[in-house]
Amino acid sequence: MEDALSADLEGCRYWLMDGIGNAFIIVDLRGGGTLGEDAARGLAEAAEGVRIDQVIGLVAEGEGAAMTIFNRDGSVAGACGNAARCIAWRLMEEQGTDEVIFGTPAGSVTATRAGDHRVTVDMGAPRLGWQDIPLAEACEDTRFLDIKVGPIDNPVLWGPSAVSMGNPHCVFFVEDVAAQRLDRFGPLIENHPLFPEGANVSVAEVPDPHHIRLRTWERGAGLTQACGTAACAALVSAVRRRRTGRRADVTLPGGTLDISWREADDHVLMTGDIRALRTGRL
Repeated sequence: MEDALSADLEGCRYWLMDGIGNAFIIVDLRGGGTLGEDAARGLAEAAEGVRIDQVIGLVAEGEGAAMTIFNRDGSVAGACGNAARCIAWRLMEEQGTDEVIFGTPAGSVTATRAGDHRVTVDMGAPRLGWQDIPLAEACEDTRFLDIKVGPIDNPVLWGPSAVSMGNPHCVFFVEDVAAQRLDRFGPLIENHPLFPEGANVSVAEVPDPHHIRLRTWERGAGLTQACGTAACAALVSAVRRRRTGRRADVTLPGGTLDISWREADDHVLMTGDIRALRTGRL
């Protein structure tokens, strides 16, 4: 990956990690170095043997640590749930603890060990108001947006929900997620005028009140095997539309996440597995 490096990244330690099919390069910048958009894009493109979805910078913050997030195209992201679980596991291994608190672009998060290579992250409360998602125009009910896919007189998809989990999400509920051409309409909805910051676009199937099947087109990354914040957004949207209870297994192409929306404080909890693939120095 030498060609992808800026000079001050040389020698920085990195970890290649995976959260149910979501692959990341995590660069340790706590000892120095700067990760920018060009370097992040170069690292994602140069990685061998695996498709990198996001590049994460692990930086010092006060007496602790924080994560910065870049999509594979170099754009900056506000949240990444699967990467947060990977960062949490890395920090817990270093510190010999079962709980850590660290910073993200969306604020501090708390994570706990849930088993061997399994982590729970408190993703905080979802943002449901149109200004907070954000949407480009007022919308009284973000459970149902006036967006259609396909011919105006015979759309194939319509009425998605919108929610932010630190990044904007648009969730369509469908009968069969496998039948949807997400590769075709995902980029169109990602860049829809209603989403001034772009959007992550998902199709969700609810076979029963305790299970959601999900596929996601990620903003700045395209089709991915998994998206943690999309799983959270899907559960929140399903609860708001009375399709599931406040806890469900969310199955993505890369694996399954246990998502719950806690009534006591409105926080969303995400539990899932992680894998440490390899480590080295840039």
